[in-house]
Amino acid sequence: MSTSQSSTGKMTNFRWIICAMLFFATTVNYLDRQVLSLTWKDFIAPEFHWTDSNYGDIAAIFSLVYAIANLFAGRFIDWMGTKKGYLWAIAVWSLGACMHALCGWATEQTLGIHNAGEMISATGAVASTIAITSVYYFIAARIVLGIGEAGNFPAAIKVTAEYFPKKDRAYSTSIFNAGATIGALAAPVTIPTLARYFQNIGIGNGWEMAFVVIGGLGFIWMGCWMFLYKKPAANPRVNTAELEYIEQDNNDENQTTEQQASANEFDNKKIPFWTCFKYPQTWAVFIGKFMTDGVWWFFLFWAPAYISDVYGFASDTGTAQLLIFVLYAITMLSIYGGKLPTIIINKTGKDPYAARMQAMFIFALFPLLALFAQPLGNYSYWYPIIIIGIAGAAHQSWSANIYSVVGDMFPKSTIATIVGIGGMAGGISSFLINMGSGRLFDYAAQTNMKFMGFEGKPAGYFIIFCICAVAYLLGWIIMKILVPKYKPVDA
Repeated sequence: MSTSQSSTGKMTNFRWIICAMLFFATTVNYLDRQVLSLTWKDFIAPEFHWTDSNYGDIAAIFSLVYAIANLFAGRFIDWMGTKKGYLWAIAVWSLGACMHALCGWATEQTLGIHNAGEMISATGAVASTIAITSVYYFIAARIVLGIGEAGNFPAAIKVTAEYFPKKDRAYSTSIFNAGATIGALAAPVTIPTLARYFQNIGIGNGWEMAFVVIGGLGFIWMGCWMFLYKKPAANPRVNTAELEYIEQDNNDENQTTEQQASANEFDNKKIPFWTCFKYPQTWAVFIGKFMTDGVWWFFLFWAPAYISDVYGFASDTGTAQLLIFVLYAITMLSIYGGKLPTIIINKTGKDPYAARMQAMFIFALFPLLALFAQPLGNYSYWYPIIIIGIAGAAHQSWSANIYSVVGDMFPKSTIATIVGIGGMAGGISSFLINMGSGRLFDYAAQTNMKFMGFEGKPAGYFIIFCICAVAYLLGWIIMKILVPKYKPVDA
């Protein structure tokens, strides 16, 4: 440990500064991916003649790239280390976010069109060509964004394992994971307003500068990370007392020297990448993420369109912004979800895995309310917003705990890899639900599809809500079958 560290008995709390950095990185991460969902319907679609299927395809391919990148991002973070790995990740995704602003110019140059006005007024085959060409450029930008964003959670979970003991990891994870909610909360208030402001002052069609401004936040974060981050034992801002607290799992007084040595050996053990897939613990994480991440991404990418399609509120109207703001404000309840396993451990003495699974079962019940979102929406648009918010809070609580399960059962040297594998599963889930939703909504509108008393797009949304409602309970059951009780991997 650094000799500049304080030797006083009072414990420093620098680990929470690091947690705050993870929180802000996750906030920026979600702001960057939200710019498209909050501008496509009212700013981008009229310019490029997009349909729901066009947007659904872009969101789906982003999810697929994110899924594939996660498979390698975790291994990259384990190899590169948290400081350099995180810097690379956020640099790439911030660059990708800013690249979206060039898609309109690239489309004009490719097709020989002089300005956005000509694209907006185009009809017939020309309009179709504009749509297809612009979709390709946006997909290219989303690919860069997805590759970079895949590194966020593997890096953040690895940092959490470095800076927090096992009993605090779900809580610290729920705090930084709340950045996803804050990003989603800030996005509807800021992004359409930014787009409309720049449109009104004549800088492009407005949406371009929204991508540039939000994308630039990541470069600011990078400067702070370079200055603040070092591993706990080498960080002069972490004193002896705090370091002992962080490393308490390896310094348990009830453990023999042999047991402590074994624990240290376990944390440092390297597991070959493909060997990870032979463990049921890996598949439990994979299934838990596959069954549920698509639900969150559906809410994230389609909530503004849902409000517009079903209730007629454009994304930059005060009502739409208030609805989205309230939705994600409710999801902030998830910050307490990470605390529930600690409460269960303190009251029952259960091991962390058993406590997390008990908490996750409770969280899996709340999304069942989504079955009533669309029916109650006939009475007021506030009912589905509140229900989606509750389901979102349950998801974030579930997500914080499933990430902590990785730290319970895998050595620290492999945590980012397993989180990456789980992220890949979540990305595949998001790919399927986004592409399926876009096509379903177009089909429902074109054929006036009927389902359970609803017609057209509302029928399509009801079908997706039903899928989202049962996903968590099914995921929990499969996880419990795969890993019925706490069992670290036998590496």
